Amino acid sequence: MTTPAPGAPTSAFHLRGGTPFFASQYDPRLHYSLYVPRSLRDTAAPLVVVQHGTGRTAVSYRDALRTFADANDAVILTPMFPAGLIDPDDLHNFKFIEYRGIRFDHALLSIVDEVAERFPVSAERFYLHGFSGGGQFAHRFYYLHPDRLAGVSIGAPGRITELDDTLPWWLGTAGMEEIFQTRIDHDALRRVPVHMVVGADDTETWEINNPGESNWMDGVEKTGTTRIERLRTLERSLTAQGIQVTFDLVPDVGHRGVLVLPAVESFFADLIRRHRPTTRTDPSPTPEENPR
Repeated sequence: MTTPAPGAPTSAFHLRGGTPFFASQYDPRLHYSLYVPRSLRDTAAPLVVVQHGTGRTAVSYRDALRTFADANDAVILTPMFPAGLIDPDDLHNFKFIEYRGIRFDHALLSIVDEVAERFPVSAERFYLHGFSGGGQFAHRFYYLHPDRLAGVSIGAPGRITELDDTLPWWLGTAGMEEIFQTRIDHDALRRVPVHMVVGADDTETWEINNPGESNWMDGVEKTGTTRIERLRTLERSLTAQGIQVTFDLVPDVGHRGVLVLPAVESFFADLIRRHRPTTRTDPSPTPEENPR
């Protein structure tokens, strides 16, 4: 366990390593946690945002990325968008960006700005990964805010939005400008490195083929039966618009977000090295922490 330096406020200890969850100043119903390497020394460290899925397992993703963060002098940000906002039975709010007046894209951007005020991160362009429901959020956020992304990794979304203005939102992008007051910038999309990842055994369909439920829209069935097929459909939709995609099909993995993280780490680490050639290659070991 590492203690604060003499004279430092005791609260400073909790602002390194795995932090507590903080309430967002944008909307205190929404929260976030961080992993900040104790050896962090950059004035503009890479910021990696990992958006949870339906299970809200933000802490699992944060903790699984500790070694990656230490090795790359990066800060991990894991937002927490609770289920049951407004409707106590709702599980899907953030996945479609807007929910009953809540703009989850604006919420994330506000959280990123809050983090940048307190930690030495590069917030103008950050890295975004999401798996399952988080993968749904990630690619829709990418359509709206490519100028804020240094790279995006889309993991196993159960429902996709094709980059196709002949299909209605959220099957496609028709009507997005009216809904979000943002016009899709295809040139900006092409400048963002895009990664897609799914387990080769991610073939269960019970959760994603559910006509009549709140996260269903007729036409979903045309995008594929499994998450693999749907992600391939999304890949074709993007490449048809001149967007280059790196696609990883991870062997022997089902619908397990933590198990595809090595592919995500590899993709982001390569981008971080290219964007910041002076990245350390010999990080000091991080002292074992006393969990709180």
